[in-house]
Order: sequence, then structure tokens, then C-alpha cells
Amino acid sequence: MLSKKWVLKPASPPGHLKQYQRYNIGPELAQVLINRGFDSPELARDFLRAADLSGGRYLNIKGKTRPIDRAVSRLVNAIKGREKIVVYGDFDADGVTSTVLLVQALRSLGADVEPYIPNRIDEGYGLNNEALESLAKEGVRVVVTVDCGIRSIEEVKFGNSQGLDLIVTDHHSIGPELPQAYAVINPKDVGWSYAEDMLAGVGVAYRVVEALLMVAGHNRKLREKRQPLELESLLDLVAIGTVADLAPLNRIENRALVQRGLELINQKPRPGIKALLEVAGVKPGSVTAMTIGYAIGPRINAAGRLDSAMIAYNLLAAKDEAEGKQWAERLQDLNLRRQDLTRAAQEKIRAKIEVETKRDLPLIFAGDRDFQPGIVGLVAGRLVEEYFRPAVVMELGETESRASCRSIPQFDITRALDQCADMLVRHGGHAQAAGFTVLNGNIDRLKERLMALAESGLAGQELRPMLEVDVDVPLDRLSEGLVMELQQLEPTGHMNPAPVLMSRRLRVVEARTVGKDSSHLKLKVTDEHREGRVIDAIGFGLGEWTENMPGLIDVAYQLEINIWNGSRSLQLNLQDIRPAEQPE
Repeated sequence: MLSKKWVLKPASPPGHLKQYQRYNIGPELAQVLINRGFDSPELARDFLRAADLSGGRYLNIKGKTRPIDRAVSRLVNAIKGREKIVVYGDFDADGVTSTVLLVQALRSLGADVEPYIPNRIDEGYGLNNEALESLAKEGVRVVVTVDCGIRSIEEVKFGNSQGLDLIVTDHHSIGPELPQAYAVINPKDVGWSYAEDMLAGVGVAYRVVEALLMVAGHNRKLREKRQPLELESLLDLVAIGTVADLAPLNRIENRALVQRGLELINQKPRPGIKALLEVAGVKPGSVTAMTIGYAIGPRINAAGRLDSAMIAYNLLAAKDEAEGKQWAERLQDLNLRRQDLTRAAQEKIRAKIEVETKRDLPLIFAGDRDFQPGIVGLVAGRLVEEYFRPAVVMELGETESRASCRSIPQFDITRALDQCADMLVRHGGHAQAAGFTVLNGNIDRLKERLMALAESGLAGQELRPMLEVDVDVPLDRLSEGLVMELQQLEPTGHMNPAPVLMSRRLRVVEARTVGKDSSHLKLKVTDEHREGRVIDAIGFGLGEWTENMPGLIDVAYQLEINIWNGSRSLQLNLQDIRPAEQPE
């Protein structure tokens, strides 16, 4: 097997690491924290204690903020006047959790409020004029967007013409101009004096609710109407949306919100989440950020990908376990279908690659009329993981087609699309994820140009995935105590990944394959001279190594405790293996 390219983070001087001991932070954890950007003991301490700081500077609004004040004032007047309010969300996990959060908060204050989440296929992302016109005709007077709207310049103008007061809350990047809404709340807007600019959409919605409840607490009329609602009870939604939307978890505020949200999910889950965990086979009380990323988030997202995101909304808003179970089972079915469709599309493209092209192609470009629009991005991502090449996957339409693109760090896919703009109806995205619409008559020319751009841009580069390694640790330093210390980094995720350690020149005592298809690797390793203890290791997807296993290996791994039949033991969760390098 081809190993990844290991990139070991620079080791900090022992004297610097020793300074962290004043806060009971050992050298390995200190090195990981430094790697994450916490290069002083005080910053590291604050990061680890994020949830304890929740009553202070991180979970409070930082001073008066005019956009929030204006938005809250309009919402308060709408509640008092029984005006119809609509919360307009996005169809992904961030948008759905944001919608549920704001609707529940407004209803607790006696508001006449309903959710609206557009259909991915029929309406697409964000505000659309048809929906706004329909809402206005139904008597809606205030529309609050969550997780969308910041780029909807023309749509907001149209909404204004329909007599709607639009309050835009969003976290996406701001374009050349702000929409002319009643109020615009986005942490990236310099006009919003807020220190944290990396909240998810649900984090922004939470801040609006925080301000709204604060004002409502001082308003006698609203106090009389208000049903009991603790702000803390909404943090489960904040945790799910924040993790699922890949908001950075190296930011102290996101970390604090997710930590406290996970506590709520594990101690007192709402009926829908409890039901969803049950169908996903997740043990109650064991939910982590990884659980959100791999079990909760994909099931919530499956609704908007293949059906209506309102299925996920109804799950999260369920009032009892019976209702929650009903919606959880529907999401489970949709997620299984999503997995099948993704797998089938990936296999179809793989078969075409193997038959028609060379494996070292510069870019994967594939389209099919049977591909569902909700899964093309997932398929592109899987292909990038498998081949480590940029991938473009299209849902072919009658006259025009829509595609999702995923890329590798060495190739900016959006910049490449910019160089093909003359052939595209529209396009946009980021360096490693983008999308576009193209007229079918331009597809062949587009493929040819993208292939040429990829071939030129990737020429001479070493194309294999990188594995960032936090710290080099001798085998005799590994212990259950170290596992527990590193667990202080939880919740891990985007921008705060689980730490990867490495140990050099280990002797393989035993190697065998495990799993139904023998695709996984089970090892027993010790130090080079067989003088230390033997430690177990598991390598998922690394079974091929048994065919040509060196006697001495270097391993990169996540350190964990394995519990089996009531016994506990250290285990290396292997991320990669390579033949041992000679000592310097």
C-alpha cells in the first residue's frame, strides 16, 4: 500500500513545554495545544476550560450590537401585534437546527410563527422570489432568515417590494454589498461588533435568541405570555449544527457551545434526538462530536438531500417519543437510501475510470442522468478520498446540468472554474469545494479545459494525501493516563482534530487481517529490541499490509482504550504505517 505523506509538527523546546505544567498540562498535550495555535500556557488553559467560562466572556453578547437591537425590537413588536413571522432556513443540518431553535424560542414568547425550508431540487439554496411572494400573500409580515440570505441581494429587494420586513441572520461570507434588509446579522460584518466571526448559522441564531430573551425578560407584556424556556435547553441544537457544518472547533466559543450541547444530549436528549440515536445504534450517554459528524448529521442531511428537510425539522421539534420515533425511522430509511445511491454512483464512476482511462488521470469528470442532485457532492468527495485527484460529478439535465466539485490541497477548483467562466451559467465555491451549472452543449469543452488545467497545475507535484502528526512519542510513554489527558481536547473535529501520535522502529510481534472481508489489520507491536511491553493496534482498511509487512515499522495512530469483555487495554488506532526509517 502507498503510505501517506507524514508531516510531523515541529517539536517545541522542552523549556517552553515545561511552562504548561503550571496548569497540569503534560508535554504531549502541551505540544498538541501548541500545534492548534495555543502557544502560551494561558491560552491553552482557557481553551481547555472553555465550558467553565460559559458565564463569562465567551457565551455572552459583547456589548450592544445595533443589528441585533434592531432585529430584536422588530420581533418584539411583531409578537405584541400578533403579526405573522416566518423563519426561513436552509435544508442542511445547520439550517434545520437554526430553524427549530428560532421557532421554538419565538413560540415560547407567544409569537405567531411558522418555519419555511425550501426544497433543494425545486427551489435551491436560499431565498427565492416565488416563496417570498407566496408568504406575503399569506399575510406574513416578518421573515427571519437563518443560515442563508447574506448574498440574496435581489431577493431581499423583491421581498421589500412585497411589504415584508426581512431580518437576515447568516454566517457565510459577505459579497460586495449587504442586502438591504430590515436588519443584517452576520459575525463577518464589520458593522456587527462581535469578536467571534466563525460561528455556524445556528450559533448566530442562538445569539439572536439570547438577546431576544434578555429583552423579553424586561417586557411585562411578553413576560405574561411567555412559556418557560431556558436558553440552555437549545444548546443541543447548537452543538449539532455547529459540528455538522464544520465550524472550527479550535475557536473557544464554538468549543464551549458544543461541549455544553453535548452534555445536554447525553443527559437529557429531546425526544427526536433520543429516537434518532436509537435507530443509529448509538448508546445513550456516549454521544461525542464524532457521533454528530458520522451518525446524527448525515441522517438530518439525508432529508434535504433526497426528500424534504421538514422531515428533519419535525424530528427535532417532536414533542414526545412516539412522534420522534416516527420521524427518526423516516430519516433512517432516507439515510440508507442515500448510502446506496452514493455507493452505486461511486462504483459506476470507478468502473468507467478503470475501463476507459488511466488511473493516474489528473482530474475525475463524470456525469449521469440517474445521479441525484443531493448526492453528487458526496460522491465527488468519496472519489477524492479514493483517488486523491480533483473530482467533478454532474447530474445531467435535459438542456443544462449541475455539478458538485471537490478537490485536493494542491489544486484550487474554484480558481479553475473561474478560468472556465465563459462556458458556465453560474459557479462558485471555495478552494476545495465548489459547484456549477453548465449548458449541455458546453460539457465536452469544459471537461477538456478542466483536464488541461489540472494536468498543468498538478505537474511535478507529489500527489498523495498528507497525514499531519502532532508528536513523536516513545512506546514507553504510552499509558491510560495519557489517553485521559488527551481526551481533554474533546470535542475534536474540524480545526481541532483528534491528536495523531507516532512511534518509530516498532517490531511486529503478530500481524493478521480481521473483518468480514479481511480488509482491516490487527497488530501486536513492541519496541525494536523486544524490551518493552506488547501493545495491540488496529488499522481499519489497512489489511493489505499483511501481504508485505516489514519487520520494523513506524506507526501513526490515535491512542485509545479498548474495552473488551470487561477488560481494558491500550490500543493504537492506526492512521498509517510505513517501513521504519533509519535513525538519524
